Amino acid sequence: MKNYVLILVIGISLLVFSCKTVTKDEPVIGKKELKLDTDRLTPETLWSLGRVGEFRVSPDRKQVLFSITYYDIPLNKGNRDLYIMSVDGSGLKQITRTPENEFNYVWHPEGKKIMYLSAAGGSAQIWEMNPDGSGKKKVSDIEGGIDGFSISPDGKKIAYSKEVFLVEKDLIGHYDGLPLAQGRVINRMMFRHWDAWRNKDQWKEAYSHLFVADFDGRQLSNDHNIMDGETWDFPMRPFWGMEQLSWHPNSKMFAYSCKKKESKAFAVSTNSDIYLYNLDIKQSTNFSHGIMGFDLSPVYSPDGRYLAWTSMERDGYESDKNRLMVFDLVKNSRVDYTQYFDQDVDNLVWSDDSKSIFFVAYWYGSKEIFNLNLNGTFTQLTSGIHDYTAVQPAGDRLIASKMNMMLPTELFSVPAAGGKDTQLTFTNKDILYQLTLGSVEKRWIETTDNKKMLTWIIYPPHFDERKLYSVLLFCQGGPQNAVSQNWHYRWNFQIMAANDYIIVAPNRRGVPGFGQEWKEQISGDYSGQNMKDLLTAIDIVSKDPAVDDEYMGAVGASYGGYSVFWLAGHHNKRFRAFIAHDGMFNLESAYLETDEQWFMNWDLGGPPWDKNNPVAQRSYATSPHHFVANWNTPILISHGEKDYRVVATQGLMAFNAAQLLNVPSQLIYFPDENHWVLKPQNGILWQRTYFTWLDSWLKPPPGVRRKSK
Repeated sequence: MKNYVLILVIGISLLVFSCKTVTKDEPVIGKKELKLDTDRLTPETLWSLGRVGEFRVSPDRKQVLFSITYYDIPLNKGNRDLYIMSVDGSGLKQITRTPENEFNYVWHPEGKKIMYLSAAGGSAQIWEMNPDGSGKKKVSDIEGGIDGFSISPDGKKIAYSKEVFLVEKDLIGHYDGLPLAQGRVINRMMFRHWDAWRNKDQWKEAYSHLFVADFDGRQLSNDHNIMDGETWDFPMRPFWGMEQLSWHPNSKMFAYSCKKKESKAFAVSTNSDIYLYNLDIKQSTNFSHGIMGFDLSPVYSPDGRYLAWTSMERDGYESDKNRLMVFDLVKNSRVDYTQYFDQDVDNLVWSDDSKSIFFVAYWYGSKEIFNLNLNGTFTQLTSGIHDYTAVQPAGDRLIASKMNMMLPTELFSVPAAGGKDTQLTFTNKDILYQLTLGSVEKRWIETTDNKKMLTWIIYPPHFDERKLYSVLLFCQGGPQNAVSQNWHYRWNFQIMAANDYIIVAPNRRGVPGFGQEWKEQISGDYSGQNMKDLLTAIDIVSKDPAVDDEYMGAVGASYGGYSVFWLAGHHNKRFRAFIAHDGMFNLESAYLETDEQWFMNWDLGGPPWDKNNPVAQRSYATSPHHFVANWNTPILISHGEKDYRVVATQGLMAFNAAQLLNVPSQLIYFPDENHWVLKPQNGILWQRTYFTWLDSWLKPPPGVRRKSK
């Protein structure tokens, strides 16, 4: 269930509407001037915030290109436009203002043009413009449109991905004379993934393939599908991204990541590889053969000598340590530089002199910027209560995106040698200045096995320590996702606090950022130590003077939803209300319903029919559905029909169980959402229902709450 391309988690929500063809009479969605009637964060205000997207530093290191997405609630859609500024934050200018989304934006290697994708002409095509936004023109005309592209360093080649359809020859003729038939004939596994089906056109299956074309500065020509006839994807599903491809500086080859498996082999394995494609001989070579886990996001050094990428060692374990691998193409040698660095690495980028690599990593409750010198020295460049999510060099400084629980993502400048950062953008200043946000406390709690667990406590705005407040235990998803300083647009701690709840968010066993032993303990032990960690956190915080321990609830999504279902059968009257979104309820059925089988095999220990496997049998024996007879606490359950990771029947079963047991319960069913609630109006409906439910069970009637403990 873990999102294994973390940098895309926010980007996916912004791309929901990217490729939609728009008409000229559609309005341009942009920033609105808002005068709030309350200083507390509301769902409507949350959806009014501008969302800063990916950024690109210009080749001369003088300018920064980035995007901001705004949403329109009545139109139920969002729109992304592009902006540019100097690396010191001056000269901020919006350079597109259209009803279409501009995405996959990059600098032309010469630095005089910006290239991007837009559906302004119908389907999504490559466009270019001057850095000031003038001179827009379309430079591709690919039938059906394209999904992503990357330009070679010499500007003469473009690699792009697009959807192709492969014919299922065995099914030709089955649909003759049946124009209204809607049935799908399926012969193999992975017939659907994340939120999409393979079979879109009866006997045809859809795949995303990688093409290479010549580019003369005006148009593309001599297009070549380097994956012709192959039944796998580039970029890899489900979180596609062109960061999975890197050009060699000589423009004669590129590296790309791909999982060249199909059907059952794809479903049970995480073994993707790095491939090198030689343009002269038109051939791909498996570069990382023998490494059995995920190999992703290759990055050539500027001098072309090295190739770096992130790599996992064990097949089937999607949350294995994300290592930093570097191959020296001159010495023909490979080094795992993170052998003694006990954290996951992400978002690799080379220094301009090819002597070091910048990256970000979770580090004890925050996400920080690090530098690896190729002599093997690691340097932590930042430290604080924040999450840095990406970084790029810009001379003597770094440009980085950063957020925390009190600030949505903005761009910052960080000295290349480390030190205090400088905020460059403040997209939501006008709105945030009207809000009172809750304070955030970092607390270390001793667990039942005598370890220290970092727990975030978020207090309501206008917190009065003389009063009593209801409390929410936040159960993290993943299960291997960090509880760090993320500003979330669905599970937002500030909007919870704004409704007068104290939030308890433990970094229980299984989350990254505290070493591999802490992260890996959860696999095969879903009902064990991490549940003790959650209960320990709420038991300790419940003793605080401002906590009303008679009005406590627990909420969570994905693995957090599973946690809520499990706690509902084991909480011993600690809680008065629960909320579970997209959680696993019946592990036996979930094993056979999910799209990615490897996850269940690793984290649950194996299939339920393996009676000689004690880890698997313990997992299924402690499945939440076995303990519904103990359910006696009101529960709100939410699920999306297009969630193929945790299928909607999990939520429906849990709701029916609660109803049959006469447990007060409510179901929110989203027929058009996947594992996440992405559409604005659905998001607001979700938030309104969420707090109406909690308030009805966790807020005592006026005059009933104790004045003090």
